[in-house]
Amino acid sequence: MSTDSLTGRLDRPVDDHDHTLGPGGAAITLVEYGSYACPYCRAANERIAEIRHQLGDRLRYVFRHYPLRGSDIAQRAAELVEHAQDSERFWEAHVALMTRSPTLTENDLASVAGTLGVPEADPEVADAARVHARDRVRADVQSARASGVMMTPTFFINGRRYDGPWDESSFIDAMVRTPGHRIRSAAQDFAAWAPSAGILLLVAAAIAMLLTNSRLGPAFTAFWEQPLAISLGPSAFGMSLLHWINDGLLTVFFLVVGLEIKRELTVGHLANLRSAALPIAAAVGGMAVPALLYGLIVPGGPWSHGWGVPMATDTAFAVALIAMMGNRVPLSLRVFLTAAAIVDDIGSIIVVALFYSGALNLGYLAAAGAVVAALALLNRAHIYRVVPYALLGLLLWACIHASGLHATMAGVLLALFIPTRPPPNLDSLMAQADAILAAEASHSREVLRHGPSLPALAAFDAIHDRLESPADRLLRTAGARSSYVVLPLFALANAGVPITPDILASHGWLAAAIVAGLAIGKPLGLVSASLLAVRLGIARKPADYSWRQLIGAGALAGIGFTMSLFIAGQAFAVDADFAAAKVAVFVGSLLSSVIGVCILWNAGEKT
Repeated sequence: MSTDSLTGRLDRPVDDHDHTLGPGGAAITLVEYGSYACPYCRAANERIAEIRHQLGDRLRYVFRHYPLRGSDIAQRAAELVEHAQDSERFWEAHVALMTRSPTLTENDLASVAGTLGVPEADPEVADAARVHARDRVRADVQSARASGVMMTPTFFINGRRYDGPWDESSFIDAMVRTPGHRIRSAAQDFAAWAPSAGILLLVAAAIAMLLTNSRLGPAFTAFWEQPLAISLGPSAFGMSLLHWINDGLLTVFFLVVGLEIKRELTVGHLANLRSAALPIAAAVGGMAVPALLYGLIVPGGPWSHGWGVPMATDTAFAVALIAMMGNRVPLSLRVFLTAAAIVDDIGSIIVVALFYSGALNLGYLAAAGAVVAALALLNRAHIYRVVPYALLGLLLWACIHASGLHATMAGVLLALFIPTRPPPNLDSLMAQADAILAAEASHSREVLRHGPSLPALAAFDAIHDRLESPADRLLRTAGARSSYVVLPLFALANAGVPITPDILASHGWLAAAIVAGLAIGKPLGLVSASLLAVRLGIARKPADYSWRQLIGAGALAGIGFTMSLFIAGQAFAVDADFAAAKVAVFVGSLLSSVIGVCILWNAGEKT
């Protein structure tokens, strides 16, 4: 698959072979992939005419063919206009095919063929003109597929796919690049870049380290200790900014993790036991061996409780590095590592809940159980609005926080009850939407009528809600906020550690245990468990990647970072211990990333 099809970019620039209207030096280039048999292309043709009238010489319009699949008349129409001898005659034929009849007919083709002077010919005879026309259309179709075109019409503005509304106002906003559209486009481009979440996390961590070790260090540290409280009359609830992030905002991250786990277990790579066996075995080995190795190095004492620190994998960093290596890493290996990381997340959640929680308050724990029962009732009643779940989720967070369990567990529990739905019948929804639009369009020019009616808007809201299940929609929206807001804030607040010559002087064994667990224990456990599962016939390794590449993925699994820092914060109450653990996590994660990238970059043939 072309990278352009994934990033929404035009696969090739406009050249002399394209059909264009407008000056070559125009500031705006609008490329349309369309079909003469497509009713939406015919409707969009009017909008394009209006836009050209408004923008004048600032706009260059380009039309490329993408005939409707399975439509013989669409294919023949596209090849017919390619018989035009010059640009003027092409555009005359183009407009005629788009506007002569409400829908494309054989009479339209006959009329345009007569205008172009194209005689009827034996379809079995391929003369030079017909071969040339067919090749031109085929080249446009290949370009459309390489650019990720899935439907007609699809528009590209200055090389970037336009996914907004097709009305005149929205088109012009996108073309003249208003500030709002420019900011939105830049954000979408960054989010579409696979390594973006990992890069942002790395930048946040680097900023935290730099500020902590600068003259602003004391002020930066004191900032996160500032109290923030919610009060109502004599009652108040407050925590430091650091705890609001670690106990509050990070709940969104755990909600996303829970939703990802739920998706993988129901429709993903963990839904089928045969395909799930290898990543499950790998993840179990990748959690057990680092913990055992930590226990061997630190068998007892105040640091023995930190065995959970090297167990975790930071999926964002690992996947970002794999994405940056492009085709050197098979897609199936990325799928394997992501699935193993999901199982790893399940293990980390269980470890945090069982071993890193405070003294339990049974009263609040019972209240949390009652809230969970209410969530289950909502789910059983097929309540598909997210708001009731969100309100109960806030109450669940408060109960779990007061119960002694870590408050972020509320996110995981909430995710289990956010409802899913069977896939929608897209044909019926499209027919419903078309019927509503047609009815509204027939009234659009009536006096004292401005825009769609409220019943129509309500119906469109219902159609939109049915396109995605609440769980899928929440994962899509909350996932972006978790990756680009919550985790960078967590790194900014937690990654800073003062680097002093004696920071590891009295914590050498602690640092050695964490580094060894991440850089050695992770790949050793992940690969050994995978090999054992394959040898026992429990799992099957895909042929797409070699054992050497699996070892590289195992090394990348040693990038702990987010979850390792989180568990370290729960395991080490003494600031000096926590600081040493953070340094060890950084060193172990860095070693793991370097080793993993080197192995994958130089991986040879599959063995």
